[in-house]
Amino acid sequence: MLKVDAISKAYGKAAVKAVDSVSFEVKKGEIYGFLGPNGAGKTTMIKMIVGLLRPDSGTITVNGINIWNEPVKGKKMLSYVPDNPQIYTKLKGIEYLNFIGDVYGVQIHERKERIEKYATLFEINHVLGDIIESYSHGMQQKIVLIGALLHEPKLLILDEPMVGLDPKASFTLKELMRSYCENGNSVFFSTHILDVAQRICDRVAIIDKGSLVTQGTIAQLQEKMGEDDSLEEMFLEITKQ
Repeated sequence: MLKVDAISKAYGKAAVKAVDSVSFEVKKGEIYGFLGPNGAGKTTMIKMIVGLLRPDSGTITVNGINIWNEPVKGKKMLSYVPDNPQIYTKLKGIEYLNFIGDVYGVQIHERKERIEKYATLFEINHVLGDIIESYSHGMQQKIVLIGALLHEPKLLILDEPMVGLDPKASFTLKELMRSYCENGNSVFFSTHILDVAQRICDRVAIIDKGSLVTQGTIAQLQEKMGEDDSLEEMFLEITKQ
């Protein structure tokens, strides 16, 4: 579904590499966790995947489409929810969702069904007619997530998606991520909540200082470490936190 091949990105005159020849693949139907300490290169990598930042070298394909050679076609295959979403707060919730639906060409009847479905799951039906700036942070996160799901992308990219969500909404999102992948799609997400990653990810990758240190299932990582440690314990050992 997502293939990242030898991607590198450097910043500044000193050409300090934020991402250094990173390669990995997210399979169809898989929840793939992308982990790392602050400054490890996670956000830079994500921005390159979604087409917001051009890599210095390497290729990125989503469902076989090169994200830089065919940017519009590639971006239609994915949705991205950043850790601090920028949202049009002067719009009503329903206006924002209809705007997103128009951007992605979602048919009116499908749009209504999906908005109703996801707004019910996240329990925000009653505020869709309100201005977004009146929403709490958690409610704004929910409306952004609904917008990301509206065109049913093949690949859902989430950067710290649980931030600001109450426990019930977090549980709903985790259930959605799993059911979404069971329908043949894929989820790529970054989080600092390692017990969540351990519970729901099919595989995880750990990036540190711009390099991919390790990847695999939790069992594979435990085998590599030679211990039956939790993901948190392995993460701390690998990154020397």
